[in-house]
Amino acid sequence: MLFYNVYDILYLTATTVTERLKGCILVMSEWLLLSYKVPPEPSSKRVSIWRRIKGTGAIYIQNGVCMLPKNDEHQRQFKIIQNDIITIGGETLLLETIGLDQKEEENIISRFNEERNDHYQEFLGKCNDYMAEIKKETNNKHFTYAELQENDEDLKKQKGWLDKIRKLDFFGAPLLADAEKQLLICEQMLEEFAQSIFNAEGQ
Repeated sequence: MLFYNVYDILYLTATTVTERLKGCILVMSEWLLLSYKVPPEPSSKRVSIWRRIKGTGAIYIQNGVCMLPKNDEHQRQFKIIQNDIITIGGETLLLETIGLDQKEEENIISRFNEERNDHYQEFLGKCNDYMAEIKKETNNKHFTYAELQENDEDLKKQKGWLDKIRKLDFFGAPLLADAEKQLLICEQMLEEFAQSIFNAEGQ
């Protein structure tokens, strides 16, 4: 069966009620779990579904099984994707779930943070490239408005990229602070570069 081991991973929402009736003081987060199977061909449609799911910030806990924190926006996103999976001849099931216990809850959150950290790490690498470029232009005294405009546009792209990562960072991944700090340094370096151009132009 397609969903044969979903219940080995997580309890259904009914478990939440059971725990509350037992007087459990821990408030477990609720999750949306999307399990699906799509036809192998055409591969473009399968890849499109995968990209859209990743674009929501969801994590895959196994092939064809992914999850998001439960809220109205995420439910709407998953329902739209679920409908599209059915449209291309796939099978799908959308569930509300909670973690088995507090340890599983922490493991789930850790998985989300790991994926966001990977994105922040890539962002930090691009910031390093940006700063290295400004240093090179400064050392070469390449103080032109064309270079300033190019660096300004690149910084805007960096800001937009960080905003996209941050939007999908549901639990505040550890590298968020480093990414924000590095962006500020990039902004300061651009401002200093611009001032050097103004000084060179006698402004």
